[in-house]
Amino acid sequence: MSQITTDAIEQRTIRKITLRLIPFLFLLYIIAYLDRVNIGYAALEMNQDLGITSEVFGAVAGIFFLGYFLFEVPSNILLNRLGARVWIARILVSWGIVVVMTGFVQSAGYLYVLRFLLGVAEAGFFPGIVLYITFWFPARARGRAIALFMTAIAASQIIGAPVSTWLMTNIHWFGLEGWRWMFILEGLPAVLLGIVTYFYLIDRPEKAKWLTAEEKDWLVQELQKDRKTNSQAHTHSTKENLQALKNPKVWYLAIIYSTLGIGQLAIAFWLPTILKDLASALSNIQIGLISMLPNIAAAVAMVFWARRSDRTGERYMHAAIPALIGAFGLLMMGFMPNPVLSMVMLTIAMVGMYCFFGPFWALSSVYLGEAAVIGIAVINSIGNLGGFLGPYGMGMITERTGSVQIGIIFLGASVLVSAIMVLMIRMKKTNTHIEA
Repeated sequence: MSQITTDAIEQRTIRKITLRLIPFLFLLYIIAYLDRVNIGYAALEMNQDLGITSEVFGAVAGIFFLGYFLFEVPSNILLNRLGARVWIARILVSWGIVVVMTGFVQSAGYLYVLRFLLGVAEAGFFPGIVLYITFWFPARARGRAIALFMTAIAASQIIGAPVSTWLMTNIHWFGLEGWRWMFILEGLPAVLLGIVTYFYLIDRPEKAKWLTAEEKDWLVQELQKDRKTNSQAHTHSTKENLQALKNPKVWYLAIIYSTLGIGQLAIAFWLPTILKDLASALSNIQIGLISMLPNIAAAVAMVFWARRSDRTGERYMHAAIPALIGAFGLLMMGFMPNPVLSMVMLTIAMVGMYCFFGPFWALSSVYLGEAAVIGIAVINSIGNLGGFLGPYGMGMITERTGSVQIGIIFLGASVLVSAIMVLMIRMKKTNTHIEA
């Protein structure tokens, strides 16, 4: 078979599996992220209905990440045993049921339980999708596939903001409040898509009827080559990877990721409340529409900045500069009572925080070397704890001081710590260890 023929088969096969799988996986992640953060929009009405204080809301929003953190490893073990297709379908159905049940809560106590269970139910979803992608995409095409899938984070905010607030405003069937119907109606798609997932996704290329025999043969051979390469690398570095948990570099990067996450994830949950505090006359629908703007800017900037980092090959400053911009935006926002200027600063902050992620993960892979396999998993797991500390810290400070702006300053200070720590790596990158 000539090289030209092989290249044509490769292009045709990758295009087919991309069009078949990525849009569907993209849709699943939109639903996942929306069901995770829609409680921020519900808070516009729910907090008053249930008598929830700012501190309690912060804890309720953040407890999701404790459930996710505690059950991520068990979920990944079961995923490997049962298969990605089955386990992803189970995750979707179970988290959808939990979200629907949230629409019927009568107190903060039940809300705590359901948010924790949502984290338990969703644990393993992201690594499950990544694993599934490795079953279909050769290594050289995998990065682009994962990047396309992950853009769903921004898309979920852009789509979810107006949809959630519209449902709250316009749906009041059977005497139930709009925020309750928002949970019910946004939870049902996860259940339905979980059922569809079981039948739509196929575990391995060998069973794909929508690929020709020639395309299957090429894809199976390429994936087998990748597995042999990965197996050789694994036997070479397993001992080093087992030491990753004791590696100070891993924990240093985990703190960087967590402190950035404190700001980014707190804003994801608190954005509707922040906007309401800045301009109390805004309706829920107006808040939803305005919430789209910083997310659109952040999504566009994120793609541009990641490409620039890839093109130049530089990672340290491409991670540090966005973190500095994010910290600057949040800190300035905390000192600006003017709603328009605050919104500008919020947009700047979100652009910075979103742009941080791509270069940071690329930096982590290079910085950790052979310890990256386990190290990156540890960084992601610990970093998610920032999802609890950020919303809860924001709520506690707001409750104790009576000022949302002081809470925002706290978030900015946390992101600043992340930026400084990245800059310290840049200054010490010739050393083999991070000094205390």
